[in-house]
Amino acid sequence: MASNTTNISIRIDTELKAQADALFAELGMNLSTAFNIFVRQSLREGGLPFEVTLNQPNKETIAAMLEAERIAKDPTVKGYTDVNQLFADLKE
Repeated sequence: MASNTTNISIRIDTELKAQADALFAELGMNLSTAFNIFVRQSLREGGLPFEVTLNQPNKETIAAMLEAERIAKDPTVKGYTDVNQLFADLKE
């Protein structure tokens, strides 16, 4: 490690830190090394080295989900509890 280092202090949930310590130990490093890797990669990327999103579905996916709900509630749509019957009907 570089001889010109500084200490930083961060707050983290106790359980989250324990999980991180265990994960990084499995990878052969400690939390300090993992944090240094994160910072170096952030500098290389010019931002966070991963995408930060809310993981919200796009309009097409939302439309498909609404259609699936509508079909599931439609009493005129035939449902199956037997996969073999489903495949038999698909072959027809």
